[in-house]
Amino acid sequence: MARSIKKGPFVDHHLLKKVAAARNASDKRPIKTWSRRSTVVPEFVGLTLAVHNGRQHFPVYVTENMVGHKLGEFALTRIFKSHSAAGKRTEEAVGRRAPAGATAPAPAAAPAAPAAPAPAKK
Repeated sequence: MARSIKKGPFVDHHLLKKVAAARNASDKRPIKTWSRRSTVVPEFVGLTLAVHNGRQHFPVYVTENMVGHKLGEFALTRIFKSHSAAGKRTEEAVGRRAPAGATAPAPAAAPAAPAAPAPAKK
């Protein structure tokens, strides 16, 4: 359920103080914060916030498109690892060019004899 409009966006007070101080000093250093729950407000646009992801502070440059979202959405807490495909194509199968001076692989040898037909079922 979304937050009530009459309440307004939630931003931690200590983060607002840091943003105001950085604006007044025109400081370009990232503002370090642990407040992932704070909503991005228009005062943050143009600043770099270092949002904690549980292990380190992840720098996030705030743009106009981020307004209304939470800071935690931009600093992922989990490492994304996908499974490699079992039949993943190699560079040769994709069609990439071989380096200069490389020769084509030798063709595969033909089978020695054809396989015997299966016996008929009665």
